[in-house]
Order: sequence, then structure tokens, then C-alpha cells
Amino acid sequence: MKQTLKQITPAPVWRAASELYWAWRNRGRHVLARSLSSRWSQSRSRLVREQDQQRGQRCFIIGNGPSLRQTDLRKLRGEFTFGLNRIYLLFPELGFTTTYLVSVNDLVLEQCAAEMQALSLPRYITWRARRWFRSDPNLIYLDTDFTGEENFASHCLGRVFEGFTVTYVALQLAFHLGFKEAILVGVDHNFTTQGPANQTIVSHGDDPNHFAANYFGKGFKWQLPDLAGSERAYTLAREAYAQAGRQVLDATAGGKLTVFQKVEYNTLFERK
Repeated sequence: MKQTLKQITPAPVWRAASELYWAWRNRGRHVLARSLSSRWSQSRSRLVREQDQQRGQRCFIIGNGPSLRQTDLRKLRGEFTFGLNRIYLLFPELGFTTTYLVSVNDLVLEQCAAEMQALSLPRYITWRARRWFRSDPNLIYLDTDFTGEENFASHCLGRVFEGFTVTYVALQLAFHLGFKEAILVGVDHNFTTQGPANQTIVSHGDDPNHFAANYFGKGFKWQLPDLAGSERAYTLAREAYAQAGRQVLDATAGGKLTVFQKVEYNTLFERK
């Protein structure tokens, strides 16, 4: 019987070669491509201009959980808002768009690129997804990474750790833009669909985990959440905001996340 290359290669050598290969595939080649692309330099220039542009303001980071159906999102008209992934499915119903859109998951971006490209609001997406998008002045690339050191980026001009959830990227982007207060809504931190963290699956019917049945509807490929990993990242965000004299609040209706201080959603508009 023929032996495979892996079988005849010493285990330490195979591990080292495998690590080098995946480091190149997941990040190295994308870092190299930055130095050769005007799209990256344009995005970085815009990020430089935007740094601290919203200093002292508050913003809302809108997750995609079912609890959005228990939240009067009309109150967010006129607020600074970060929408995540397919939040745009709600735009016709809301009658307004979020201020920004953030998306970094490769599977989501590959399957939804045409829909996101059609939007006119500022969209922050991972540089890895550039092949699915054409040039657009409101399309800003972020150098996000789902491997390596788990940290919090106080600015988004370099590497931004994804923290196992796009919500964490939005928290870092909000910090970069200078927001003093970031308020989470619709971040339920609770999924009906169970399985190994980060495993890729295909939906076989209506989506019970998000605000719309067609969010990750039948035939959509997506990755199961890593709730423990995202909690580690959220803790980093909480500490970074606190050290800078800022704060993250959680106004999600019935949310299971316990990292951030809870606040009742409707009270946030009484003080305005």
C-alpha cells in the first residue's frame, strides 16, 4: 500500500509545514496583496481621516438576533448605528438604513456580495473578501484576522482581531471612530442550532437564530457560533473601553450575554 506524504513526513516537520501553509493562506497572501493594491491604500487613507471623527458621541451596534422583533428600532432613527451582516433585510421595514454596515465572515460575504454591493451606505468588510467586490468609494476594507493573538485594536489601521463575531469588529471600529458609548441591541448570544463551534453547516429550512426566517435560509452556508471565544473577546472590549473612560452597554431584550452592563432599552431615549 502506498504511503501518503503525511505518513512519511516526521510529525514535527508536518506540523511546522502545515502551520506555515495556513498562515500564508489565511493571512500572509492577503497582507502581501495590500502592498500592491490601490484599493487598500484608499481604504487606509479613509480610516485615517475617520479616526476619532465621532469623538464623544454614542452609537448603537445592532445584532441580528430574534430579540430585534421585541425592540422598537424606530427609536434609532437619527442615531449613529452599526448594522451587521444581513441587517439590510430590515431596511425596507424600518424606513431607514443603519449609518454603517460591518461584515467580515467569508461565507456571508461570498453569498451576499451582490446585495451588499448594491447598498449606498459606508460598508466595512474584511480585506480577504475583496475578490467578490468591485471598487466603490463607500466600501472600506479592514485588515481583519481570525487567527493569532486575541487582542483589542484601539484603532483599525492595522490588524483587527475578529473575536469570533462581527459584533467584536464593530466594537473596535466604534472605538476607532471615537464613540464614547457603544450600546448593543439584538445581540442575543443564544442560538437554537447546536454543534461544534465554528463548524460550517448548510441550513435546511427557516432560520430560528436571527430576526428573519430567510436570514440564513434554506441552502445558506454558515458557521456555528463560538460563544466562549466571543465572550473572551467581549471581555477585552469591556476592559479597553473602561480604561479609555468609555463604556459598552447591553440593551438587548432578554439577551444571554453577561459581559457588559445591562440597561433597559427604552430608558436610553428619556435622557435625550
